[in-house]
Amino acid sequence: MCTLEKRGRVYVLTITGDHEHRLNPTLISAIRAAVARVRSAAPPGGGGSGSALVTAAEGKFFSNGFDESVPAEHHGAMTGGLRRAVADLLSLPMPTIAAVTGHAAAAGCLLALSHDYVLMRADRGFFYMSELDIGVRLPDYFNAALRDKIPAARTRRDVVMRPARMTAAEAESAGVVDRAVGGGAAAVVEEAVRMGEELAARNWNGEVYASARKGVFPEMWRAVAEKGGGDGDEDQEEKEKKGAAGSRL
Repeated sequence: MCTLEKRGRVYVLTITGDHEHRLNPTLISAIRAAVARVRSAAPPGGGGSGSALVTAAEGKFFSNGFDESVPAEHHGAMTGGLRRAVADLLSLPMPTIAAVTGHAAAAGCLLALSHDYVLMRADRGFFYMSELDIGVRLPDYFNAALRDKIPAARTRRDVVMRPARMTAAEAESAGVVDRAVGGGAAAVVEEAVRMGEELAARNWNGEVYASARKGVFPEMWRAVAEKGGGDGDEDQEEKEKKGAAGSRL
């Protein structure tokens, strides 16, 4: 479901396939495994990492949010899994860039915003926090991320409470993404890799970089780092683990 390749100093994590890239437990686990591989390659002791991570996706969608086909009893584990994936990205000892190559909706928006920088394809795709339209409450860690990443209250109101389907140009103008990139999906990835190369060349101490990130986005970091994230997801996951263990006894 994911590939990971190294282009110069930059790791490129690509969610593969021509579908909606709905965030189910399997895909979330694949993303976390790829990020863990990148982390394992970082120098021990927080030395200069000289690396960066770009996350992109194939097809029409970057991610269309959580997978609604997942049985209800697993929703807590699914939201908890994404919370931990966000924590993985926020603690990664190198710069991170989301190359939003297609539509990003709901949890897909959160995945993009979990990166340090967000580049978005200019000619196709919307940034759309759809929870209000589909009647779903935002988890606490989503709200924390939105407050840290979209500090302008009116913009955050429009993203969450209208909710607005923002084009790349609109999202850039509103400060939701860093840059709208023309030229198609490949151009967005190329621009993200170029930015990653520039950042990686600074050769910052990875532990110091991760600490700085947590300080810049403190509410988001607290929400994903604290057990349960305020949503009961950790308890649900533990219940499922205990149930599985019990079935093996």
